[in-house]
Amino acid sequence: MKLRYLSGLVVIVVAVLLAGCAKGNQQYNAGSKAESVKDYDTALDQYNNALRAQPNNIEYQLKVARARFEAGQWHVDQGRRLREQSNLELALMEFRKAAMIDPSSAVAAQEVQATIDLIAAKQGTTQSSAPTTPSAPEEPKLMAGPPQVQPLSRAPINMKATNDAKAVFDAIGKLAGLTVIFDADFTSRRISVELTNVTLEQALNIVALQSKAFWRPVTSNIIFVVPDQPQKRKEYEEEIVKTFYLHNTVLPQELTEIVTSIRQLLDLRRVQQINAQNAIVIRDTPDRIMLAQKIIEDIDKARPEVVIQVAVMQARTDRLRNMGIQPGTSAQLTFTPPTTSSSSTTAATTLPLNQLQHLSTADYSVTLPGAQASFLMTDSSTQIIDNPEIRVVDGQTAKLRIGDRVPVATGSFQAGVGVGTTGTGAGVVNPLVNTQFQYLDVGVNVDVTPRIHPDHEISMKVNVVVSSVTGTSNIGGISQPVISQRSIEHDIRLKDGEVNILGGLIERTDRNVINGWPGFANIPFFRYFFSNNTVEHIDTEVLIVLIPHIVRLPTMTAENLRSIASGTDTNAEVRLESEVMAPPVPKAQTVPTPPPAPPVATPAPAPPSQNPELRFEPGTVTLRVGETTTIGVVVQNVQDLYSVPLLVQYDPAVVSIEDVRQGGFLSGGTQEIAIVERVDKERGQAIISATRKPNTPGVSGSGTLLGIVVRGVAAGNSQISIVQVNAKDSQQRPIRMVTGEAAIQVQ
Repeated sequence: MKLRYLSGLVVIVVAVLLAGCAKGNQQYNAGSKAESVKDYDTALDQYNNALRAQPNNIEYQLKVARARFEAGQWHVDQGRRLREQSNLELALMEFRKAAMIDPSSAVAAQEVQATIDLIAAKQGTTQSSAPTTPSAPEEPKLMAGPPQVQPLSRAPINMKATNDAKAVFDAIGKLAGLTVIFDADFTSRRISVELTNVTLEQALNIVALQSKAFWRPVTSNIIFVVPDQPQKRKEYEEEIVKTFYLHNTVLPQELTEIVTSIRQLLDLRRVQQINAQNAIVIRDTPDRIMLAQKIIEDIDKARPEVVIQVAVMQARTDRLRNMGIQPGTSAQLTFTPPTTSSSSTTAATTLPLNQLQHLSTADYSVTLPGAQASFLMTDSSTQIIDNPEIRVVDGQTAKLRIGDRVPVATGSFQAGVGVGTTGTGAGVVNPLVNTQFQYLDVGVNVDVTPRIHPDHEISMKVNVVVSSVTGTSNIGGISQPVISQRSIEHDIRLKDGEVNILGGLIERTDRNVINGWPGFANIPFFRYFFSNNTVEHIDTEVLIVLIPHIVRLPTMTAENLRSIASGTDTNAEVRLESEVMAPPVPKAQTVPTPPPAPPVATPAPAPPSQNPELRFEPGTVTLRVGETTTIGVVVQNVQDLYSVPLLVQYDPAVVSIEDVRQGGFLSGGTQEIAIVERVDKERGQAIISATRKPNTPGVSGSGTLLGIVVRGVAAGNSQISIVQVNAKDSQQRPIRMVTGEAAIQVQ
């Protein structure tokens, strides 16, 4: 009874295990099918289910990791396509979904932030920082920098004087409520100044420039004027110390390169790199420190990374046919004369001359040849597929080795020193004297050095070697391997996700060997009885495919690309925009209005409450297949129009947009405008942008903005409409417009 109970329990446990395995295999197969059709979301779900059924299955774990990466990358690509179509909200959803699927994807997080910035810029809003919680009272801190001027009055300064430089400095100080003191070596000279509506700092800088001096604050209401000499600047210019912690340098050489760059660009004397903390400490003037900070922030960026999928497919087919009967090609005739003594060893091979007349056929023997029949057919097919992935940092070389390490003898060879000089049995010293061995990588060897560009393209220096051992050769008494090699080395540039076939290396070997009797071997049909025919065909093909995927982008912002003023060659300094730009004019003063834009023969503008209109003219068009016509884009009742980017939608199966021409309204009839167009004929979309020259006012009124040339493709009806417009005025403020559409009939 107990035995029956135990056997039943074993059967139940085995059934449960088999059911779990079968379920895991079924889900794994479903995931493989989904992955083959690039449905990576479904593939990831199925692989996760299979892994939950068999948590210790290493193959399932690897498939889950790869499907997670592929699914995340697919959503990143979808988000980029939507963003190119100006659909920022859906693009943000795709990027966030990619970040949820693969939290380790740095490029997904970067794209999320970049899209959020684009949405904020489009809406004219900025991301506000989170409110900070009040902290506990802190101890008094050291000053972060030199004192700053805090005058009693910030009113614009208007002054015209020709006087001693000291008197001019004192006059400016009294206007702002400052005390001015001078260095003992300051030599006053007579200067003429005319200051109109300038700030305090601008006035002091102008007077210091004319009197060949510089000034610096001593306290918030006292300034010190010193002759502008290198020694004086060294004595009186205050310096600060700042530590910069870098986040993206890996090697000490990278840190040294940054230190060398800022030292040479800014002529810094006291710069120290701390390799242990990955930091740079600088002591210099605040202006030089700010310039160094700008350079370090621009350089200290995470290096982009790329995942390269390598597919090496090698196929070999061998066909051998060996048919026929190979007869013998030689017969042996042996002379056996009569012997006079059975014990004599030489009598069998010698015969007196007087007995030659007694020889007969009994004294000879003939050994007839045999024949060998062959009927052999051999078909073999070999397929080798390697599909590894390489993740590499921009500018670094990644090496992939798949295969065996084969020993090869190197160094000096010694063929062997014989003990004797004659005979085949002479003793030989070991021939491996002074011989070393090195190991060669045989198999698939890939060396890739990528360079990632900001436009989502990758330049790669690729070296792919596919090798195998095809035989051996005896050299110096040592059996050396014969290695067959197929190599590709070149530079390529691909887009993100672009499939590139490096080369199909095809090798074909045909061998036909006939062994048999001359003449008989050439007779049809009978040749199979007098000859042996061996036919062999060997086909070898190697296909190498590379697919790069960018997983981390270079994060270049507009601030990184912005240039800043850095002073003169002898005096590096930075300036605030508020110090250079004129202060706001008081309300009591009036500012003359700028001259009006060139007159345009257009109707009077509509009231400000009415939104401008953007429509097609004519509204209905009829044309034949292959015929072209021009449809005007007309703007009405617009004020200060500077640029008009717009998206046009149409049915690509009926019509197509062939060209975009200038309408004349935006140019004002006097200047050229920049027109940029990108037509996607497959989707039926056209992105068109018209912009006036920089630093020019906008145009107001009504008129023809553009001319769109359309061509009939096939009979049918199509609506051409403006689905999105982002018009702006000369101050880069958005202009809301009402858009229309036109009907096109192709006969």
